[in-house]
Amino acid sequence: MRRSVTDMVREAKERIEELSVAELQAEIAAGTCTVIDIRDFRERLEKGAIASAVSAPRGMLEFWFDPDSPYYRDMYQFDQRYVLYCAGGQRSALATSVLMDIGYTNVAHLTVGFNGWADAGGDVADVSAESKWVKRT
Repeated sequence: MRRSVTDMVREAKERIEELSVAELQAEIAAGTCTVIDIRDFRERLEKGAIASAVSAPRGMLEFWFDPDSPYYRDMYQFDQRYVLYCAGGQRSALATSVLMDIGYTNVAHLTVGFNGWADAGGDVADVSAESKWVKRT
C-alpha cells in the first residue's frame, strides 16, 4: 500500500508533541530546550534562523543523534529536551517522529515552522556565509 508524504506527516503529528510560537518562546526564555534547525544551509543563509538554534540538517539528523552511528555527535543526549523546526512544519514533524524511533522521549517540533515563527515576529538571527562549508580553502 502506498502512503503519501501527506499521510506520513499526518501520522507523525498524531504521535509527536507540537508547539506554538508562544510555547517555544517560553521554553527558550526558560532555557529548558535546545532548538534544532533541520533546514538546509541555503535556507538558513537566505532567511536567517531562530536566534538560539543549532543547525542539524535533515539529511544528517539520524546519524548525528544516534550513538551507534559513526557520525554521532555527543552533544545530543537522550535526557535532553529538543525542539525541531523546518520551514513549514512538515519535515520537522517527520524528523521528530524519527528521533522518537531512535529513543529520544523529550522531543517536539514547532508546528508552524520557521516561516510561521518569522511571521509572528519571533527573533530571527542572520546566518553568515563565513562557514567552512561555503568557503574554499
